[in-house]
Amino acid sequence: MHVHVAHTDGEAKFWLEPKIELAMNQGLSQKQIHEVSLMVHDHYEEIIHAWRSYF
Repeated sequence: MHVHVAHTDGEAKFWLEPKIELAMNQGLSQKQIHEVSLMVHDHYEEIIHAWRSYF
């Protein structure tokens, strides 16, 4: 299970299981990755629920 993040500066992919982990980063700064990582952690349950509802 994973989530993609798109931004005008680039994109990233985070694995959600077995733990939240950066899988790929193309063009985002370390600060941007840190901010997105915090958002993924903060909204983990919502993301998992939406992912499972979609698939």
